Amino acid sequence: MGEEDVYTKDGTVDYKGDPANKKKTGTWKACPFILGNECCERLAYYGMSSNLVLYFKLRLHQHSTTASNNVTNWAGTCYITPLIGAFFADAYLGRYWTIACFSIIYVFGMTLLTLSASVSGLKPTCTGKDNCHATDIQSAVCFIALYLIALGTGGIKPCVSSYGADQFDDADEAEKKRKGSFFNWFYFSINVGALIAGSFLVYIQDNVGWGLGFGIPAAAMAIAVCTFFSGTRLYRNQKPGGSPLTRLSQVVVASFRKYRVEVPADKSQLYETADAESAIKGSRKLDHTQDLSFFDKAAVETQTDHVKDPVNPWRLCTVTQVEELKAIIRLLPVWATGIVFATVYNQMGTLFVLQGYTMDPHVGNSTFEIPAASLSIFDTLSVLFWVPVYDRIIVPVARRFTGHKSGLTQLQRMGIGLFISIFAMISAAILEVVRLKMVRRHDYYDYKYVPMSIFWQVPQYFLIGCAEVFTFVGQLEFFYEQAPDAMRSMCSALSLTTNALGNYLSSVLVTIVTRISTRHGKLGWIPDNLNYGHLQYFFWLLAVLSVINLGVYLLIAKWYTYKKAVGTLR
Repeated sequence: MGEEDVYTKDGTVDYKGDPANKKKTGTWKACPFILGNECCERLAYYGMSSNLVLYFKLRLHQHSTTASNNVTNWAGTCYITPLIGAFFADAYLGRYWTIACFSIIYVFGMTLLTLSASVSGLKPTCTGKDNCHATDIQSAVCFIALYLIALGTGGIKPCVSSYGADQFDDADEAEKKRKGSFFNWFYFSINVGALIAGSFLVYIQDNVGWGLGFGIPAAAMAIAVCTFFSGTRLYRNQKPGGSPLTRLSQVVVASFRKYRVEVPADKSQLYETADAESAIKGSRKLDHTQDLSFFDKAAVETQTDHVKDPVNPWRLCTVTQVEELKAIIRLLPVWATGIVFATVYNQMGTLFVLQGYTMDPHVGNSTFEIPAASLSIFDTLSVLFWVPVYDRIIVPVARRFTGHKSGLTQLQRMGIGLFISIFAMISAAILEVVRLKMVRRHDYYDYKYVPMSIFWQVPQYFLIGCAEVFTFVGQLEFFYEQAPDAMRSMCSALSLTTNALGNYLSSVLVTIVTRISTRHGKLGWIPDNLNYGHLQYFFWLLAVLSVINLGVYLLIAKWYTYKKAVGTLR
């Protein structure tokens, strides 16, 4: 290996700021610390959030629709705040320090939530197991803690997956090939944490107490922080490239300033730096692409552009800078199709739980009862099953037929996931139809639960888990690969906002459906007692929306133009 091959060529540096040594940093030497951190952080997040709808309903004494909307609104915020963390990571702090700083906020929020559920005066007053009343102050403390957690997770979510991918040199084909496996095992580690949370922690919350049930996730988050710092010497770090929003704005402004200027037929005449590297710190040059040609005007040189030195970036931009904006615009239609999928996915934390709460929770003939929220472990088990199957079986087999290094393109992978999600909603709707028939036939309206095993929910959870492996993992990799080098945290955050908007869309749909279906004194589709409702109609609605969404996605994927990065950074 020559001296020039000792160091990475994608611009990464080690913890001292020196060029990253391939032998001493990155790849699978560093990834176990990142995966361990993610596993513990997700254990903390899901351990706290999986049963949150029941905490709101049973401890804060909220109605079903209020509790459901509060959970989806909070969860949605958890996927909006990554835009804040991503901005600081790409512009100023870098991914390492963004993760470190926001993790402290996260731990503080988890600690406050634990206190709000365990300390006398902060926790709601209960006269029985499920007869509780929370004061305004107690509710406020709970929500302050939750939104601190939302802010904390905002600095971690957009950075961790990108930071793990940064450990593989984009300019080294051998390392780049292994990056696809990282995203699969990254999602695997998420679900190991979710499995523990959805089984062990939910059981503790239901049968031991909410204080301990929230305290263990708080401890897990502290362990996550320690695990992350333990790998500091092994990490490769991308330098922050300055404000991506400023660069994008400059292209837009320069394009409109030159709206009358014609773009030359010879695109080699467009402005670009003469250096081998891009003018943007931490970013390779991008080749010109033909679509969205209006923005090429920003890179057309005119006589007035060189009156002053240096060049005014609000009048003249490089081709790479223009292509950054084009890459973001191309991602938006693909991003939008993820919103409906996220709406389907987020039913696991709300209406699936409420549906399960009306069913027999006993395991066989034993007295052991499985909490409704614990059924999410079957989603997790599905993911843990499908990730290695996809990575070790589907990819090699598909590669033989397609010739693609990853077996399937990321767009093909996401499309398969969208298709599978339709059947998850169909399964949930059919189950509710059968359950309500039993209620009406035997007059079970006011029973705590109908004598129908909660395990009939397993197929809908399993199908969503399968869809996740295709859609969410494909989305993670797609947004990382198609993002400009200096905007990868921002694009990861953008992909996460589909989850936020999915939560918000779920809240909007529930609100609209409730208002329409409760007219003229009717109980509506989703009353407090689901035995009097029509929850299946809501699941059918989501199935129809998913079919429409898949059709739109296929059209978008057909016309997508991939970015073209050139050169190296070393």
